[in-house]
Amino acid sequence: MTEHQPTICILGGGFGGLYTALRLSQLPWDEQQPLIYLVDQNDHFLFSPLLYELVTGELQSWEIAPPYSELLANTEVRFIQSAVKEIDVAQQQVTLSDQSISYDRLVLALGGETPLHQVPGSAEYALPFRTVQDAYRLEDRLRTLETSAAPKIRVAVVGAGPSGVELACKLADRLGDRGRIRLIERNNQILKSAPEFNQTAAQKALEKRQVWTDLETSIESLDSHEMTLSYKDKTDTLPVDLVLWTVGTAIAAPIQALPLPQNDLGQLLTDSTLQVQDSPHIFALGDLADCRDPQGNPNPKTAQVAIQQADCVGWNLWASLTQRPLLPFHYTHLGEMLTLGEDSAAMSGLGLQLDGPLAFMARRLIYLYRMPTLDHQLKIGFNWMFKPVLSALNTAK
Repeated sequence: MTEHQPTICILGGGFGGLYTALRLSQLPWDEQQPLIYLVDQNDHFLFSPLLYELVTGELQSWEIAPPYSELLANTEVRFIQSAVKEIDVAQQQVTLSDQSISYDRLVLALGGETPLHQVPGSAEYALPFRTVQDAYRLEDRLRTLETSAAPKIRVAVVGAGPSGVELACKLADRLGDRGRIRLIERNNQILKSAPEFNQTAAQKALEKRQVWTDLETSIESLDSHEMTLSYKDKTDTLPVDLVLWTVGTAIAAPIQALPLPQNDLGQLLTDSTLQVQDSPHIFALGDLADCRDPQGNPNPKTAQVAIQQADCVGWNLWASLTQRPLLPFHYTHLGEMLTLGEDSAAMSGLGLQLDGPLAFMARRLIYLYRMPTLDHQLKIGFNWMFKPVLSALNTAK
């Protein structure tokens, strides 16, 4: 009788999903190696904290979005490019666009989406900034505006969290004196949950770049050339050429449809081992998981949390299939970093506070270390080292 070969199906190839797959490929399987599937609708991974560098051309897409075929080349992980249509937890089967997979263990790491139906006109006229495709669409719009005869390019960035602040600084540096950047935030401060040092550095960076910050302000509606803002029960309609939407996270429809315990936001409730409550064969991490610390506080939805969760999920998948004890997840906060325009950043954590060019270099090196594989780290590292030399040689010609 042939022994059953267990199947692990990982849905989503972001930090949570890809790093779980890579962790599984590193663990020692005493007996039969399981089949490991990684499913994502894109053919490439995205190192999202560096997405903002595409706006200013500081980095190229191949550096931050390597293909899965390259990252998984030396592993037993099988990559499937497909969209998830349905998950049947009773039958332990996932239906994709072109096939179905039966699983013994399921990892839910589909991440989140930017909701664009929050105000009238936002779905039609606002651009999200979450994927490489979003960056390409923004690039097309910027090139059109930059080649137009308009003396000023008016840009509104909705949301003054890390994504909105980083995007506003990059856009201000790219557009220079021609840009009129407006940062719109419903709260009474930017970066509400960030360390005070990062808040101060970001505020200085925005002021230096003459980014107008509208606090306690919300968008009421959008059309192709105007936006209506609300501030303390007063409304004002302003002209705008481009609106970037960086607020909110929506859970993917196949996750929302699952008959599993969820919180009010649609996130799946997990145990300390990152198993979905009452479903020990299903693990959840990243944006779609309601994962809490021992005091009951939710862990942040950041890349560093997802990477640490992936390490835990990879171990616990291995442990559950090899009859070993599972481990609880403990998040270690390593600090926060922001890019604040070209060649500038801020970082705060582990007793260290830096801003400006030195923080920019430290941030780059930390993210280089966090890249998913050694091969990609080396490829990017050599490019970063020799790019200034090649640029100087080309300038000298």
